[in-house]
Amino acid sequence: MTQTTDSHSLLPRPTPLYRWTVLVFISLAMFGNYYVYDSAAPVFDLLSSQLGFTDQQLGLLYSVYSIAAVLVLLIGGYIIDRWGTKKSITLFAIICLTAAFVTAFSPKFGVMATGRFMLGIGAEPLIVAVTTALAKWFKGKELSFAFGINLTISRLGSASADWSTSWARPLYENWQDPLWLATGVAGISVAGAILYWFMENRAEGRYSLGEAGETEKIEKKRLYSFSASYWYIVALCVVFYSTVFPFRAFAIYYFQQAHGLERDAAGLLNSLLPITAMVATPLFGLLVDKIGKRSFFMAVGSLVLLPLFLIVTYAPPGPDVNVVLPFLGSAFIPLTLLIVMMLLGMAFSLIPAVMWPSVAYIVEQHRLGTGYALMTLCQQVGMAFVPWLIGFTNDLAMASPENPEGYAYGMWIFTVLASLGLFFSFMLWRTERGPGAHGLETITTKTGLDVPEQRKLRGEE
Repeated sequence: MTQTTDSHSLLPRPTPLYRWTVLVFISLAMFGNYYVYDSAAPVFDLLSSQLGFTDQQLGLLYSVYSIAAVLVLLIGGYIIDRWGTKKSITLFAIICLTAAFVTAFSPKFGVMATGRFMLGIGAEPLIVAVTTALAKWFKGKELSFAFGINLTISRLGSASADWSTSWARPLYENWQDPLWLATGVAGISVAGAILYWFMENRAEGRYSLGEAGETEKIEKKRLYSFSASYWYIVALCVVFYSTVFPFRAFAIYYFQQAHGLERDAAGLLNSLLPITAMVATPLFGLLVDKIGKRSFFMAVGSLVLLPLFLIVTYAPPGPDVNVVLPFLGSAFIPLTLLIVMMLLGMAFSLIPAVMWPSVAYIVEQHRLGTGYALMTLCQQVGMAFVPWLIGFTNDLAMASPENPEGYAYGMWIFTVLASLGLFFSFMLWRTERGPGAHGLETITTKTGLDVPEQRKLRGEE
């Protein structure tokens, strides 16, 4: 052991106050990232009415993001490994700010699509860089809690973009002002990244920081050696992501066009999905950790997801319910749509609560980076295709407020995807009951063993 290593090991760990302050700053970077991503959806109707964008073009604003994300994920964590977390987080936050500026700058579709493409280049590696940084500052059960807080603050960025239809209502007289607002929020992301850089700089030489988590890389030689259970979980994640995120992209526009809701009511309704997921995710995580039954929970989530889009399309709207959010105002929302969005949020919460952790039980420890990177890549491929398909279908069916039935075809596409989720969850359940199963139905944390120890107990290591 070198003298440098000896002196480093004698340094104290950062104080809890210092570490949680760091968490706030890097979570602010994520907050701005999520806000900018979701800022396009509330102006879909204005882009259509004021700029003449087709629904296919509206879908492409989200598709090009995912195409860029796929390209970035193929590169892996090279920049993060080479530059370190503080420089990488700042770089990617600046790219997101530039992307937001380009998106708001011009009414031309090509320029706006370029901005969304740039956002995909900056936002996805920013998420990886923040995840890597968290592993330097937190350990053990504290790390899981830190991830949970980070995810909560990030999702508040998505909800805030939806809520902006209420608290920033005067800006929605034209398509451009809400996007300039998103550019300002992206500035918060850069400020958080710079403050994190300052905090890490100040900590170096004063505190002992943990090693950064290994960034996600795809090992091409081993892509075909994952188990069937892993691929069924990947397929489930692709189905859920390709259903929920494209629906959220069109939801405000859809509720306005097909159900006649005002923009602030549609925005508030759309925000119920991430808000419900924020509450349900830790609750489902605790429940699954206690009783196991992971593939069962995935099947239940797929079953819940299956009828929701047909209910939105064909079921009576029910009485209007006055939903009140402090400081954000209130709106009258049809009861049926309110229930559907909350159920959708609960079903979606199973991804971080059940599906992501399940990969750690199925994939060997030294291959987790490859496993998660490949899963993320597949998710982005699905998310790149579906928004364009929904927009294309809406245009083909000539969907409009005068022809709301035209939106039903897109809802059937979401229903078909949900039915695939039910199929994949059944296949996972059947695989996990056969020879070579990983015990997803029975693994709990009652023994107090972590994932590697449980693998060893089952004779896998």
